[in-house]
Amino acid sequence: MLLIEDLQVKLGEREVLRHIDLQINSGETHILFGPNGSGKTSLLMTIMGYPQYRVTAGKISFKGVDITNMPINERAKLGIGMSYQRPPTVHGLKTKQMVQICGSGGDVDIEGMAARMNFTDFLDRDINAGFSGGEIKRSELLQLMAQKPDLLLFDEPESGVDLENISLIGNTISELLQRDVHPSPDKSQRQVRRERTRMGLIITHTGFILDYVTADKGQVLFNGVLSCSNNPTDIFMCIKEMGYEECVKCAI
Repeated sequence: MLLIEDLQVKLGEREVLRHIDLQINSGETHILFGPNGSGKTSLLMTIMGYPQYRVTAGKISFKGVDITNMPINERAKLGIGMSYQRPPTVHGLKTKQMVQICGSGGDVDIEGMAARMNFTDFLDRDINAGFSGGEIKRSELLQLMAQKPDLLLFDEPESGVDLENISLIGNTISELLQRDVHPSPDKSQRQVRRERTRMGLIITHTGFILDYVTADKGQVLFNGVLSCSNNPTDIFMCIKEMGYEECVKCAI
């Protein structure tokens, strides 16, 4: 599981996260809501290990290992993967090569995965070079499909995606998070949960991802503070009706 205890983080001299406590158990998916500038991306980047996000207090554990000061590459090897909202363009490195790297040089069916993502024509192009928002998201998901991480972090996966591709993006995320497993008549929900091991933390502004991913919990991050935990659909409805500030007050 992912366990965050009393986490405090600075970006430069500005405190961006304050006293964050969060636990995501094996098989769980959490949705993270919050206005722009509230610290959502900072939280994901801190979990991933970007050094400019400086942990000043608290602890991050993953699979029972203290990763608070672990470098990014070691976290990736341990099983953490991230889909970025605005990943950089990388000239000189083909998308196909990057997917192979994400698969740790193993036997990865790149062509088959690309076909599923309608992405075959992009494999021999430099990473994100001239890609649209939806194409960037499909490239990010293709890399995660190859990596097969245990904890998947998604920073606004709907951002820049047109209506024609949102179902492909949403359904792929659901599959990556093993959310497509349903109980058969002779199985209890508890048995199904044991089969699902991957964890997810998804940032969303639009809430479109909730049409495709059945999440276990929702949280609101407001002014660097994780303010509440509840059913994600209920939280989203509260935000739409009253706004973030009133929603946080209500939760308190």
